[in-house]
Amino acid sequence: MAPVAISEESGNATIGSVAELKKAQANKPTKETQLFNPSFSPTVETENDDYQYAKYKPQFPVVEWEPLTEIEVTDRGHFADPSKTALFSVAQKVKHLTPAIGTELVGIDLRQLTNQQKDELALLVAERGVVFFRDQELSIHEQLDVGRYFGPLHKHASTPIPREPGLEEVHVVYNDAAQRPDASGFSKIELWHSDVTYEVQPPSTTSLKVITGPEYGGDTLWSSGYALYSSLSPGMQAYLEGLTALHSAVAQADGYRAAGLHVRREPVESVHPVVRVHPVTGWKSVYVNPGFTLRILGVPKPESDTILNFLFHQIADNVDFHVRFHWEPNSVAFWDNRIVTHTATFDFWPHTRHALRVTPRGEKPESVEDYERRTGKVAKDRQIEIWKEQGIEIPQSKKGLSRARGYND
Repeated sequence: MAPVAISEESGNATIGSVAELKKAQANKPTKETQLFNPSFSPTVETENDDYQYAKYKPQFPVVEWEPLTEIEVTDRGHFADPSKTALFSVAQKVKHLTPAIGTELVGIDLRQLTNQQKDELALLVAERGVVFFRDQELSIHEQLDVGRYFGPLHKHASTPIPREPGLEEVHVVYNDAAQRPDASGFSKIELWHSDVTYEVQPPSTTSLKVITGPEYGGDTLWSSGYALYSSLSPGMQAYLEGLTALHSAVAQADGYRAAGLHVRREPVESVHPVVRVHPVTGWKSVYVNPGFTLRILGVPKPESDTILNFLFHQIADNVDFHVRFHWEPNSVAFWDNRIVTHTATFDFWPHTRHALRVTPRGEKPESVEDYERRTGKVAKDRQIEIWKEQGIEIPQSKKGLSRARGYND
């Protein structure tokens, strides 16, 4: 696979040619404003030392980091009260944004959360996919403390870190007037990703705080892997549950090297189940993404290409799986990288968009078979479980029977 480069919010790779990248780097424009592919993380920024958050602007240090080793991780959601009374009691309002994904908690100060409330937040994120807060004054150091509570923090091998020393565990998202998106260099579907899924232990409860943003534009969208799984026929669900897929960091690393930047840790590839089970909820989620999933293993390539193309388009195109959030300065999102994918809109040039991400490591992804063997429990379809809780009879179509459908809106 020939690499191009990598998404600003995660580092996701877009297919292209290393030779073309090197040529483009050698012949890059010298004007202040450059065209850029938003899937390519290396940034060209406007010099502005008076900028309030200049110390958090991106840098690419030339250092060497050891390969990641496997570690034991216990999800804090296991310790939460399922009613989430402690967390909800300090919220002025709990707003579920769509049936499938997304909740906003109003009136909570993240700096004041107790450990019990953090545990309940972890469970809420595991159930709802992504949880939003506004008007948060927590510093990056306080954001790191919350992240460490959820798990050991990931240090990215190639994407930028802040200029301020000691923040190697922070991933910087930064674009300003110096770079104008070049729509000829990418397709929107390629920008959907879950963060660093090529790691043996990919991330869990991840947070992003926007510190500078446009008045409008620059939104982020998330897509639910739970909802995608629930939307499939029983036969397709069973088929996907038996498959594994290869996730790779190689294209990402090659893209950075082609741009003349240092890769701090050698790239890795990992094999993960196509359907994984969340360790706390026990719900099944489709776990592939356009950014890092190269192929399904053990099947002919045309079959792999067809299945992945179908799943990628469901992630990107099925609006029933989506929630869209407009950031304001001091907005914070927590999302569960194990069960959602996300993408950003690049409609805000020439304005500045600057955010800081903290990324706890999760457990090794478990297949349905492995989860059920380890726990003795039966992995569940989220939508069916919600219908049961609501006392709703499960539709016949979810029991494997077909029926006529129409659209009457």
